[in-house]
Amino acid sequence: MGCSGCRVRFNFGKVLSKVSVFFTMVLIFTYFFYCLTGFCDSAPRTLYRQQVSDYDALDDHRRVLDELRPSPRLLPDAQSQRNRSGSADAEQVDTPGPFPQHMSESANEESAQSNGIPVSNTFGTKRFPQAIIIGVKKGGTRALLEFLRIHPDVRAVGAEPHFFDRFYDKGLEWYRNLMPRTLDGQITMEKTPSYFVTKEAPSRVCTMNCQTKLIVVVRDPVTRAVSDYTQTLSKNPGLPSFQSLALKNYTTGLIDTTWSAVRIGLYAKHLENWLLHFPLSHFLFVSGERLVSDPAGEMGRVQDFLGLKRVVSGKHFYFNQTKGFPCLKKPEGSSRPRCLGKSKGRPHPQIPSEVLQRLRDFYRPFNHRFYQMSGQDFGWE
Repeated sequence: MGCSGCRVRFNFGKVLSKVSVFFTMVLIFTYFFYCLTGFCDSAPRTLYRQQVSDYDALDDHRRVLDELRPSPRLLPDAQSQRNRSGSADAEQVDTPGPFPQHMSESANEESAQSNGIPVSNTFGTKRFPQAIIIGVKKGGTRALLEFLRIHPDVRAVGAEPHFFDRFYDKGLEWYRNLMPRTLDGQITMEKTPSYFVTKEAPSRVCTMNCQTKLIVVVRDPVTRAVSDYTQTLSKNPGLPSFQSLALKNYTTGLIDTTWSAVRIGLYAKHLENWLLHFPLSHFLFVSGERLVSDPAGEMGRVQDFLGLKRVVSGKHFYFNQTKGFPCLKKPEGSSRPRCLGKSKGRPHPQIPSEVLQRLRDFYRPFNHRFYQMSGQDFGWE
């Protein structure tokens, strides 16, 4: 009886041992199967991308804005920057401040590389932008940038650097330090709408990289001028009327092209300057009107131009009836949808219809020339 019990216990132990070996082999086989299919790497890489995104989100607000403060010696000459409405290039000149001392995050790291670019650390690499939104003011550039930033392969500076028009003598290394960190396969971007109307900007961008992709958001120049004026009027309620600024003489209807709100809309003239340094294939012209009426369609074109997978689509947008333009649906982890700020979508003042018609007549030949140059008919009639 005793021997029989021993045999039972011995057999039971052998069974348990075989079962244990069987399940161990199953686990090992499963692990190697998923690793061979790439599953093992995907979770850490996703976490790493999220760490980069979280780190740079803090960067935009806490670091980049401070770095853009110019030194007193870089302030533009008051006479050369004079503008009758204050709505032109000098509108966003910052208060002078000391040159940022924290621009060099790692002096040892930068000194180890003779050219200073790129600089790598645990959060990725800072690179010069491969694509820049160069214009135009009040055309829809902020909306385009915000729509692009929801793409996982796009990293962009939140503030406008104004490097190629205002702070160029700070040097390319200063500019590169403003850029967010990116991983392999991600695109670095920035937007400064005044580049498009700055004479020196094309050659300066080409000096950095003549392969840079350039995006121009354009809008009916008459509507754009009114929007420009409206923005300035909100900051300076004592501004003269739109018609007194737009017309040199109300009786003759002669347009004042020295007023920046009018001058910016001469897209053909500004494009001629850029085409001296970049081929047309390096440009994408985005319709500001279609960015409102069909944001998904226009974003599809932008993603194709940048060589990105079409991630941003119609499911990301809804139309805000109050503001009159599309907003982003509630992002994951957020408590509410994301719209542009209160400064966007302001109601325009009433402008005499005859003044608007004179402006349309004035812009018509320039618009047609721009259609021919860009290869697109935007229908501004």
